[in-house]
Parts: sequence; C-alpha cells; structure tokens
Amino acid sequence: MPGAPETPTGELSSLQRGHLRYFPVVPGRLEFAAAIRRELLATKPAVVAVELPAWLQPLYVEALDRLPQFSVVVYPEGGESERGVYVVVEPADPFVEALRTAQEIGAEFLFLEPNAIDRPHLPDLYPDSHSLRAIALDQYIEAYRLFPQARNDEINDHAAGMAWRLQGADTTKPTTVVLSLNLFDAVLDAMETPQDPPRERRDLTADLVNPHPDCLAEISQEYPFLQEKYEHYRALMGDDASIDRRRVQYELLKEAERNYQAQTGDSVAHWQRRMMARYTRNLAMLENQLVAGLFDLTVAARAVVDDNYAWEVWHAANSYAWQDEHSQLETLNLSAEEVYLHSRKMRLRRRLPRKKQRSMPRGLKQRPKEKHPGEWAEQLDGNSICSYPPEDLVIEDYGKFLRERAKTMLREDRVRVEPFTTSVHDGIDIRETIRNWHEGKIYVRKFERLSGDVGAVVVIFDEDPLDRYTYLTTWLGEHQNESDMAYYATQPFDHLVGPGIGRAEYGGFLMVLPPRRMFDVWNDPDYDFAETKPERLLMAALDYSVERHVVYVASKPPRSIFRSIAAHLNRQIIYIPIGQLSPTKLKKLRVVHVLDSYERRKVAKDFLW
Repeated sequence: MPGAPETPTGELSSLQRGHLRYFPVVPGRLEFAAAIRRELLATKPAVVAVELPAWLQPLYVEALDRLPQFSVVVYPEGGESERGVYVVVEPADPFVEALRTAQEIGAEFLFLEPNAIDRPHLPDLYPDSHSLRAIALDQYIEAYRLFPQARNDEINDHAAGMAWRLQGADTTKPTTVVLSLNLFDAVLDAMETPQDPPRERRDLTADLVNPHPDCLAEISQEYPFLQEKYEHYRALMGDDASIDRRRVQYELLKEAERNYQAQTGDSVAHWQRRMMARYTRNLAMLENQLVAGLFDLTVAARAVVDDNYAWEVWHAANSYAWQDEHSQLETLNLSAEEVYLHSRKMRLRRRLPRKKQRSMPRGLKQRPKEKHPGEWAEQLDGNSICSYPPEDLVIEDYGKFLRERAKTMLREDRVRVEPFTTSVHDGIDIRETIRNWHEGKIYVRKFERLSGDVGAVVVIFDEDPLDRYTYLTTWLGEHQNESDMAYYATQPFDHLVGPGIGRAEYGGFLMVLPPRRMFDVWNDPDYDFAETKPERLLMAALDYSVERHVVYVASKPPRSIFRSIAAHLNRQIIYIPIGQLSPTKLKKLRVVHVLDSYERRKVAKDFLW
C-alpha cells in the first residue's frame, strides 16, 4: 500500500517468536485481509493458525468451498438463552482470507480458540484501517499497542486457552499466527508460561446456512459492493487503488446516481455532492474514523438528497454478483439485530410515481401533439415574449419566502442575551439560562432593531462554467406586485411543448421590486466587471435594490470583492446556501415556460400542467 514497504517480512520482523510468526489483524477489515494474503503468499508457512473456534473447523472448511458466496455459521448461545449466535463468513475478513490463502499454498490449519461458547466480548476500538494507505502495518500495530485495551480474567483465560494450542503445535513447522490485535499482547504474555488445557464443552452443535442476497449489507462488516471489488483484487493482487475506500465509495455513489436518475428522472447536483462529502466527513470524525461507513453514507444521502437516493445507495452497496438465493443450504434473510449486539436503524420511505397516484388518470386528457413534425415551430411569432402567469405566482411567493428567511437570519444575528433585571424583553433564553444555572439567574433575549429591509433576490442554480445556459433575458413586471426579472436559462424554443410555448431550465435569476425599472442587465456596460453570469446578476441586484439587504442564494458565497462593492453602495449581501433549501421545491421552481405572445396564454393551460 502507498507509504508502506512492499516486503512484509521487513514490516513484521519484530513479531517473530521462534517458529511462530504473529500477524495481528483487525477483524472484518478489508485492508488487513489484503495484508494477510500478501504476507502468506510471500512467506508460504507450513501452518496457518487462526483465532477461530476449533469445534467450528468443519463448518469453516465447508464455507471456504462456497466462497466467494457468503455463508453464516449458526449455533445456540448457550445456557437458558433461546438466542442464536450468527457468525458471517465473508471474503474480506482477515481470518477467512488467511484460511482461504492457506488452502491455495497447501498450508495446514490450526484453529486456536477453546471449545467454549462463552467467548469474551471485546470492544472493537481500533484506529481506522484506512490509515494503512498512508502508514506501514508495523506502525499501525505499534501505535495500537501503546494504548492497549483493559484486560480482565475472562480475557486472560481465553488467551491462555489459545496459548495452550500454540504451545502444543509442531515446533519444526513455520507457523503464521493470525489473531485479533486486541488479544495479541494477552496471548504473548500467556505464551511465556506453560498453560493448562482449557475447559471443553461437549454439547456443541452448529449449522451452516446461506444468507439471502437482500440481507448482505446488514450482516456483513464490509458492505458487499466493496467486497466484490476485493474479490476481483485478490485474484491478481494488482493495484491497491482498486480497493481504496474513497475510490470505491465514489464508484458506489455514481452507480446510485445513475439508478436514481433512471428511476425518478431526477439528478444529483454538484453542490449536493459537495455537501454529502462534508457531511460524511463530519459523521466519520464523530466516530473517530477517517472514512464514513455505509450507514453514514446512507444517512447523508437521505439528508442531502432524499429517501429515494438513499435507497439507491443502500441497494447499490448491497449488490454482490456471486450470492444466490437458491442453495443446497437453508437460506435465511437475517437482520442486523440477529447478528450483532448493537445495531442502528434507519427508515427509508421510498416514493416512486404510481399510476393510482396521478392527479388525472391516463387517457382522460390527452396531451395535444403536433400533427406533423415542426408544426409548432412554424407558428413561432418572434415579435415578443411573455411568461406564464401561474408560474409567476409561484416564483413571486418563493421570493417572499426567501426575503422572510433572510429577515429571520438578520434577527438572529442581532439578538442580545442579558440577565433578567426589570423586563423579559423578547422572552426568556432557555438555553443560556440552563448553561448558567449555577449562577441562579434567568437570561432573556432582546432583538435589536433591523436597519433596512430586504430587497432584491438572486438565486443561482448553476454557475454555468460550460456555457450551457445561453438564453439571457430581462423582462419587466406587469403590475405592482410582480418583480422585474433578469435570468439566464437554456434555449426555451429548442424544446417546444406547444404552439409558441417553449420550456427552459433556469440557471439563475434576479428578482427586484418595485417593477418596470430594470434595463437590459446582460448588455449593461456598468456590469462588465463581472466575470460570470451569477456575478452580473449580483451586481445588478446591488444596483437596483431599493432596500439595504440583498439575498444571494447559491452553492457558494460570492467573491470577497462583492462585499466591498456592496458596502460602497450601502448594501449588504445575505448569503443563503442553496443546500439549506428544499430540493423538491427548487426542482419545481427551476422550470420556466416562455410564450412568444400574450395570445398564447389563452391556450397555454391545454399544454402545461
């Protein structure tokens, strides 16, 4: 891996004890599976000892023959409990990979764990294994050993049972010992003294079952999409970049995007991708990890886009080419609650269009069609353009919403919190009161008066670096409650939906009241300083706004120089990240229909709904 020596013997020379060569791993982590395979192929030991129960060896051998299909070992928990214990045999687990590679090189197996069901439950508190992309394996192991987890008598007894099996192994055969990193030091200490045989259990029964393909993402430690990449990687042991978590996550999200667009017709915007990247980074940091897991990826997809996209992410992550629902073994559809002690739940409400949910049954109102290709294009007047009034009402209402939201942001920035004396002002600040409970004081909030109102509104859906939005227009409000607008969009008359009725998609727009004041923004030399279309709209907003505050909605804030320009004009820019607004509402708002004359408004309702 990048940053790590290629020769495994150089990395782990300090872990050699006579004929025993220890290889500590983090259970269930793909990076360690790749590392142990690389180690065994390089050293080719005569024996491979693994930290697995000896009494389950026949079932593991059977499960190895089924790989790359997943298998699950099931046995009773023991005692009076009616619960079962489910052990998933998956390709990217280091212990499974050690056995699998041992089969390839002709090495013997040695299962180390005692024949007792009550294995100690150890907390899996490890550094993120993705760090092996940057540091060597021995550095990772030594860093962990500097801060070992606490031991108890149960852990020491379990380590002693494993040490007893190692002490009884053939000393003439080179042996690679694969065991968990959190048991490594306990086993080394136990090896210093002769150990007594561990207690045995005779009433042990277990079965091997085939997990249903739909449940793999729930029960596996590495999601199936990643394990499928690993399965291709291990065959040739090629470029490690093919199993880099970040690369695989990118491929997973792109695959989910394609499926999402095919199912819903919607697409994921670039600002949503950036927001998901930041969100998953923060979720990973909360769990002291470098890269987010599948659950966090799905949470971010649902929060930033919607439930449909989150479902596509989970569905793509669950895909695994080799798993078959039909098998000679019993097939079980397991849940995470059955396999793991602690699991998290998330409810996804997938919403796809259904025939019965259409506002009007198919066939009741047929959409008019051209009698011959080009009929509607022949009817274009070209002398004037106008908007479709129902869409005007929608966009004006949204402009009012954005102005109110900006006012709320301004008020929140101008809140003063102070101890209660003679007046409660604008109400009690519960949070500040609780925070200073030890003082025995009540804190109140006081809203300072706003200086100026909110005027122009600029909304940028796409900054258009590829010059896709070539239709640049300024049109005036028709009455006192309708804003003047300047916008850039796709060419409307390249997509005709009726005679003289074109459909376009906004790239961005400017709204300003009072109406009938705006000149042609796109040809005004006063705004030639602007480098992009959004900057030209923002400069016009600062120029035409009669109120002090200007709302700017976009995926990123304007350049700092526009703050200076706004201050020079006695204006203030209020930036609202577009990711904070409803994507469903923005999607509806982004469509605009342009009519080539006022007469088209009489028939537009027959072509637009």
